[in-house]
Amino acid sequence: MRVRFSPEAFADRERIFEYLHARSPDGARNVLASIRTAVVQLADQPYSGYQTDDPEIRVKFVIHYPYKIFYRVRVDVVEIAHIRHTSRRPWSGGR
Repeated sequence: MRVRFSPEAFADRERIFEYLHARSPDGARNVLASIRTAVVQLADQPYSGYQTDDPEIRVKFVIHYPYKIFYRVRVDVVEIAHIRHTSRRPWSGGR
């Protein structure tokens, strides 16, 4: 299945990298590699993430790092809606 990042999710990924890169370039690369691995897994197993209160939104936890990937499964695409650190307040699903 194809994967597509929403503009918001793409911006989330860039902000995460910029924030971490200023503190640890290697750490930033490691976190992005784990996010990338999780996204590839979603392409292969789109229903592997957990259901949320919103029936359209699922969430996948990034292994080894405190990030969640919120996404929707469409007919032929997994749409990454948002990426957020677990210490932030809960996401309202973009509403």
